[in-house]
Amino acid sequence: MAATRADDRKLAPRKTAKQTRAQLTVEAILEAAAELFERYGYAGATTNRIAERAGVSIGSLYQYFPNKDAILVALTHRHLTDGMAALAPQLERLDRGEPWDAVLPDVVEAMVEMHAVAPMLHRSLFEETRLPKEVRDELEALEDALVELTAQALLADPTTDPDDARLIAAVVVNAIEGLTHRLVLRPPAGATPESIAHEITTLIRAYLIARRVDSAA
Repeated sequence: MAATRADDRKLAPRKTAKQTRAQLTVEAILEAAAELFERYGYAGATTNRIAERAGVSIGSLYQYFPNKDAILVALTHRHLTDGMAALAPQLERLDRGEPWDAVLPDVVEAMVEMHAVAPMLHRSLFEETRLPKEVRDELEALEDALVELTAQALLADPTTDPDDARLIAAVVVNAIEGLTHRLVLRPPAGATPESIAHEITTLIRAYLIARRVDSAA
């Protein structure tokens, strides 16, 4: 546990940018890093390249980030914030009681768009670095919120078994996330974000129809 905490500290920013000039420097570093991770992947996006692309000295970069993994973690936080913003309208619709089937296509589309904006960067964020507990907790909280809202939407359908609603919701949420991640980052030949979203939506709808039939039998 102590080693894990020590490793997590290595992924934390060295200091928080409070002044406008410092905030602009950090933003330039993050923008440059996002571009280089997308273009060259994890191995090719060195701190020297990032500093050069951002127009800052390597010393200035290290004032704020101890290594490139810490930059990746900061980008992950930003990605989660953007993801929550993209999903917020759909979560609000579920919270208002709209049927899950009506919201499903837009949830899938938002998830696909999130992954498709910069797939190489997304791969670097979630496959090529170890995320600290703080970020893992954020991801789990987002997943829990989606599962709970999905379960509540499913329970509005009288054919949904209340005992199974949260398990079904968890299967749906994890299936959307897993399929989106896999298919957008490693798309089959000829696949587009639109066709991927359509197929995922079709699959989830078929599963939910089957579960409704099971619960009504």
